[in-house]
Amino acid sequence: MRQRELAGLMKNLGKLTRTQRQSVVAELSAGERKAASVEVIEGRAGEVPDCPHCASRQVVKNGSADGWQRFKCRNCTKTFNTLTGTPLARLRMKGKWLDQAAALRDGLSLNQTAARLNVSQQTAFRWRHRFLAMPKGLKAHALTGIAEADETFFLESHKGYRSASRAPRKRGCKAAKRGTSKEQIPVLVCRDRAGATADFILARDDAEHITAALQPILSKDAILCTDGSRTLAASAKEIGVTHRPVNLAAGIRVIAGVYHVQNVNAYDSRLKGWMRRFKGVATRYLDSYLGWYRALDRAGSGLLIPALLLAQAAGNGLVTT
Repeated sequence: MRQRELAGLMKNLGKLTRTQRQSVVAELSAGERKAASVEVIEGRAGEVPDCPHCASRQVVKNGSADGWQRFKCRNCTKTFNTLTGTPLARLRMKGKWLDQAAALRDGLSLNQTAARLNVSQQTAFRWRHRFLAMPKGLKAHALTGIAEADETFFLESHKGYRSASRAPRKRGCKAAKRGTSKEQIPVLVCRDRAGATADFILARDDAEHITAALQPILSKDAILCTDGSRTLAASAKEIGVTHRPVNLAAGIRVIAGVYHVQNVNAYDSRLKGWMRRFKGVATRYLDSYLGWYRALDRAGSGLLIPALLLAQAAGNGLVTT
């Protein structure tokens, strides 16, 4: 808009009724929220991103559309924007994206999220998993120094399935059998003393699968602390790292003042407590919720700002610890 047109608009604002002024304010506020979402994502993507189609760096700016900067690849001649190829591509109502990120920060249920954003429950569900598609892959790639490993279990859930291989049960209830069984999904949680965290949903709770998960992330000079599990001990031996088992059953909590599993056990406890609000998580989405909690835990006692969650959802500003 030209300066003369802006001056005319400003002059006519005084003629608006109260209802009309409220409508103008609401429209301006919505525009600001849209611009804020675009700024968060484009601001972290770099001046000119690589082509998502052919990975070429021969990219130039090519106008804009719907508030997004467009780019054109001189190698494959395709056009794209910052979100092309990401889970947020073609997602509508970008003025509510920061509010969605805030709902994730606050750990809201689907009903609470739908009410806060004024969207349907189906939209809240779809947005939740679009926003978690990238963070669920954010985990530590290497554990150094003293690392701790422990297994925790989540009740298998077919919530949301049209049909299941067993009779339905009340959400959030306990397993039919005590201890571990086929009803329980094993999750291996690993942390080092720097706070780097990785977790793995295991197909089976045995040494073979645990070794396959631990070997790529444990450095050779790492010292692995476990609760004395024979399975974890066998994996440590197979990997070839120093193993310090802590016999919790015998009342031993700490060895030599430094070797313990209190760090990983505390994480498991916090994770389980946070999960209870959802009254059972569908097993097919368990990795998304594990990634969601890792993002919250990385923030620690600090404030995990919605802008960071939004950037992570778009695949920008990613961290791995």
